[in-house]
Amino acid sequence: MFIRSHIARLTTSSNRRSLFSTMTKLTDYPMTLTERPPICNLTPPGVCQFTPTWADVPLIDRIPVGTGGTSFILRFGLPDTTKPMGLTTCACLLAAAELENNDNEETMDVIRPYTPISTNHEVGCFDLLVKDYGENGWLSSYMCQDLPIGGTIKFKHIEFNVKIPAPFTHKKIGMIAGGTGITPMIQALHAILGKGEESQQSKTEEVSLLYGSRNADDILGGEMLQKWAEDNGEKFNYVDVLSNEPEDSSYKGERGFIDKEKIQKYLPPASDGEDLIIFVCGPPIMYELLCGPRNEPEVKGILGELGYSSSQVFKF
Repeated sequence: MFIRSHIARLTTSSNRRSLFSTMTKLTDYPMTLTERPPICNLTPPGVCQFTPTWADVPLIDRIPVGTGGTSFILRFGLPDTTKPMGLTTCACLLAAAELENNDNEETMDVIRPYTPISTNHEVGCFDLLVKDYGENGWLSSYMCQDLPIGGTIKFKHIEFNVKIPAPFTHKKIGMIAGGTGITPMIQALHAILGKGEESQQSKTEEVSLLYGSRNADDILGGEMLQKWAEDNGEKFNYVDVLSNEPEDSSYKGERGFIDKEKIQKYLPPASDGEDLIIFVCGPPIMYELLCGPRNEPEVKGILGELGYSSSQVFKF
């Protein structure tokens, strides 16, 4: 297990206030999830402010979201605060912090991938949606609990982190996400549902999202996704699937796990051919059960049984 390190570079109280007030003037994009519209603002690969070299940027704000008390929007600054990040959709960043091993008191860099939920509409900053997994998530716990406002963390972006580029050409897109695997889907939904230049618009006419979580408190970004579904009812269908929600709760949606029955019920069939693609992102067990390991192009599991081909399934 790791405990929080003391390496974050702190600023004085006055410097932190100055940093926050200066940075937040650079964007009017709200921190409240229900007030965030989807925005299509695409850039080609190769122009991201983050490069293969690590860059330290400050934490500007941390806002709790959802109902469980363990999920946060983390707003970070950019190396150049006068420009947007320039990240391709869909792509992620690598984050790193030096944390201390509680067993031997040695420190090491802990590196994890994170997909921003903001777009290139934001100037001077970007947002992550992060769940605090406690002892099971060393870096996420550090960023959510102990990294102070004004403290810095390292980010970089490499070519491998560019996944499938938008705008999308498929008329129908099915999405299957579990846990923090929702963040690449949010990024893709910006490109599919958001307003923007005509040349950047995807050809997608229909998108359906199956999102698996343990319970209602574990849903990441649910209030935003629900709002997007309400505003785009003919185009976007959003379905939560909860595996451990108490039976006596007020939740009325799907229960259990994302299985063959739910995929057949909510997602477009493999018979749609080249007009269709299925995005999958979640924990390893999800890949094993639904489509096979993500480092293997062959489609196995439930999606394989349902006839989806490797050209119809993209594993994030």
